Amino acid sequence: MGAKVSRTDFEWVYTEEPHASRRKIILEKYPEIKQLFGYDPNFKWVVTGMVLVQLITLPFIQYLSWPMLIVVAYCFGGVINHSLMLAIHEIAHNLAFGHARPMANRLFGFFANLPVGVPASISFKKYHLEHHRYQGIETIDTDLPTLIEAKLFNTTFGKFIWLVLQPLFYMVRPLVVRPKPPEPLELVNVIIQLFFDACVVQLFGWKAMWYLIIGSLLAMGVHPVAGHFVSEHYMFKKGFETYSYYGALNFITFNVGYHMEHHDFPAVPGSRLPEVKRIAGEFYDDLPQHHSWVSVLYDFVMDPEIGPYARIKRKERGLES
Repeated sequence: MGAKVSRTDFEWVYTEEPHASRRKIILEKYPEIKQLFGYDPNFKWVVTGMVLVQLITLPFIQYLSWPMLIVVAYCFGGVINHSLMLAIHEIAHNLAFGHARPMANRLFGFFANLPVGVPASISFKKYHLEHHRYQGIETIDTDLPTLIEAKLFNTTFGKFIWLVLQPLFYMVRPLVVRPKPPEPLELVNVIIQLFFDACVVQLFGWKAMWYLIIGSLLAMGVHPVAGHFVSEHYMFKKGFETYSYYGALNFITFNVGYHMEHHDFPAVPGSRLPEVKRIAGEFYDDLPQHHSWVSVLYDFVMDPEIGPYARIKRKERGLES
């Protein structure tokens, strides 16, 4: 478990992020993909149902022992909360109510955020859209692991611990790599979330609150649905920086596995990304792809050629290399 990774640096490239040019080429051949742009009118009802399921569950949590609470949080509540985080990802792209209603999207983001336990909706949008536009640029794309992460977690056991701590890195990394002043809506997000959390504690007790938070944290770490964090952009094959996953877990994660398609067409809601692949299959079928997020996590830990260093990075223009 102490074997070191074979990579000692990130994969540095001097090309632009690839998806804008791919989008142009694909649309020239298949302009009908533009008809898939917009929002899914069923999305808001699916998300509302998941929030309600979590609320209905809360009164029963007080009767669980702590070991059983952790099991239920890992196997059930955490899965729903992770799916809600991916709903927040859809909402960040205005795919709940469309680009014409940005405030409706933001307000719905507050609602989807409630069972997660910690405010994330507005902050996620602020950084995630830059991940699309500036993919791989080390000083802007906060999805990239930092050099200190790569140096500290460069063994088999270290990579496992890195996966366990992944929620911490996703929360702290943007504040270190690209700190920004809080936006007014971020403060609103915090106030609404704290009020909801206080209501949960008052009505159902601290156990229910811990159930929500523990579920969110566990499902972002060593968990099957968290495999997408690694599968999306870690370089499993040299030269390829975005990968799609075509497995069954897409069903409960708003098709986030169709990640190459998503980066090519971020204006297409998750429910329609399989149609993008069907129409333009020759652009996707022969690319490196994943079929199991569990295998992705296992390979990430056990393969000495893969680790936090296995990311394609770009220097920001104007910076010395």
